[in-house]
Amino acid sequence: MTTMSASDTQLSTRNHDRDFAGLTYVYPVLSRRAGGVSVGINLNPNNACNWHCVYCQVPDLVRGTAPKIDLAVLESELRGFLDALVHGDYMMQHVPEGLRVIRDIAFSGNGEPTSAAEFADAVEVAARLRAQFGLTGVPLRLITNGSLMGRSTVREGVRHLGEAGGEVWFKVDAGSNAATRRINGVSLDPAAVARRLQTSAALCATWVQTCMFRWDGQLPTDQELDAYLHVLELAGVERLAGVLLYGVARPSMQPEAQRVSPLSPEELESIADRIRKKGLTVRVSP
Repeated sequence: MTTMSASDTQLSTRNHDRDFAGLTYVYPVLSRRAGGVSVGINLNPNNACNWHCVYCQVPDLVRGTAPKIDLAVLESELRGFLDALVHGDYMMQHVPEGLRVIRDIAFSGNGEPTSAAEFADAVEVAARLRAQFGLTGVPLRLITNGSLMGRSTVREGVRHLGEAGGEVWFKVDAGSNAATRRINGVSLDPAAVARRLQTSAALCATWVQTCMFRWDGQLPTDQELDAYLHVLELAGVERLAGVLLYGVARPSMQPEAQRVSPLSPEELESIADRIRKKGLTVRVSP
């Protein structure tokens, strides 16, 4: 079993430290959206991402892609960590009472996980170990910006995920090129985003993951919200599992941090109501 060096402190929804367990690829998160322990798989230990989201909590974020993934190390770490959760006392030591349940195994971390050339193989490893530990009821999730869905290797991994009954959480924070440049640091054609979202939904159950916040103290405008909703309509609301709408609960580690501030729960619910009117299920996490 892989040795872990987790501290004596408990997990917190406000601390998503990828080094908590002292491993290269595997880390625990107490997820407010998942409602328990999320076993994270970080395929970007180099803190490299092809986007630059202004609310991102990753320190020293750089532009780039995932490094080469050592699948043997990943498998050893995940096997050891799942063993500690299922057969050890990890839950009792580090997880607050009432949240001692494994909610998912999630490909997330410090960058865009699908940028790893070994992404599809990593999904296969996670699915196999999940079955070996009797955790088939625990969903596999991919948290992605969806920008690389055009790659056949990425689609292969998402297909594996769908065959394992998993989910994709596909980031869409805005519906216009200008807003996406400001929020995510990339230039995107909204119609292309909708097509990638369609592709994901055809391969695996897909939720849209959306972060809303105040920018320089200002709420998202009606025009911005209309553009965002138009992207979901282009993708086909009937194809989507729903929307995971959330706010900023932890401080950004990016230079734009001072420009980002949270919406109130009431303001998020107001946006959620607009989305629900399009026929979509919405889950809100302030």
